[in-house]
Amino acid sequence: MSNYSETFSNIYTGRTSSQQLYLHEKISCVPISKVSTVASEKSFSLLGYACDEGVKRNLGRPGAANGPEEIRKHLGKLPNHLPTETLLYDVGTLQCLEGDMEVTQRALSDSICQLLQHKHFPIVLGGGHDMAYGSYNGLKKYVGKGETIGIINFDAHFDLRNNRQDNGHTVNNSGTPFYQIAQDCQADGTLFKYLCLGIRQDANDRVLFETAKELDVKYIMRDTFRIQFHNEINAWINAFTGNLDHIYVTIDLDGFSSAYAPGVSAPSPMGFTPDVVLESLKTIMASGKLRVLDIAELNPDFDRDDQTAKLAASLVHYVLHAEFN
Repeated sequence: MSNYSETFSNIYTGRTSSQQLYLHEKISCVPISKVSTVASEKSFSLLGYACDEGVKRNLGRPGAANGPEEIRKHLGKLPNHLPTETLLYDVGTLQCLEGDMEVTQRALSDSICQLLQHKHFPIVLGGGHDMAYGSYNGLKKYVGKGETIGIINFDAHFDLRNNRQDNGHTVNNSGTPFYQIAQDCQADGTLFKYLCLGIRQDANDRVLFETAKELDVKYIMRDTFRIQFHNEINAWINAFTGNLDHIYVTIDLDGFSSAYAPGVSAPSPMGFTPDVVLESLKTIMASGKLRVLDIAELNPDFDRDDQTAKLAASLVHYVLHAEFN
């Protein structure tokens, strides 16, 4: 595919050992076209989404296209506690050419479906949150008819903006993916199941709250999305996932407080903290239904001391190791 680039192993560096003590020694860079030949009992695949066209269209600060490379640089330095038989691949990056975000989203959808068919667990590194439309549709292509998918979004924003303009044209951006998914679900008669964790009133206008109500979106406000309420949060997560077959999780880094994640398009000191996200991820993964995860909106141009990139890498590290801890 013309917008695809292979990852080369020299991007992953760190301390060296003779025992694969660090992830850069564990990760194998493999073209996505060859994933069918490398699957194992347990395989993780990292896939980059180097696109910030949706952020530009949403009048945000561009730069997220460079996010995947920065996450990789910091992930490789982290320690490896994975079992020897667990395989970890980097299968390359999808790039947005000439502003054609929709082509990139379709390529992401096809890639996610391909990875799932070959029993890989996809972790997508972004990139603007428009990636959610591609990630979700890749899972939707993969699952059987009649099986239900739930979306759990860690985010300050609903990303339910209407993609229809006053002139009748449709313009998709990083703020529209879940509205697009809802419209698709309505058109094909599938359930739209969406839980958003960390919503802030100062990050969503009145129309977005009204849209969330119309679409029966479940959400937990930032005031409640705190570690001291983790028992209640876990109960809400379990209630949401209980009747679903598959879960797609997306983490928007701009949902975190800028004390932890300054390097995003829309930073705010009012965001949530990493501890409540890790506790929630533990509950989600315990369901056994998590199929796809992506991390959105890292913007290295505005990062401080690589703090946001390190946060993103640590989130990936946590998900990779959660079931082995």
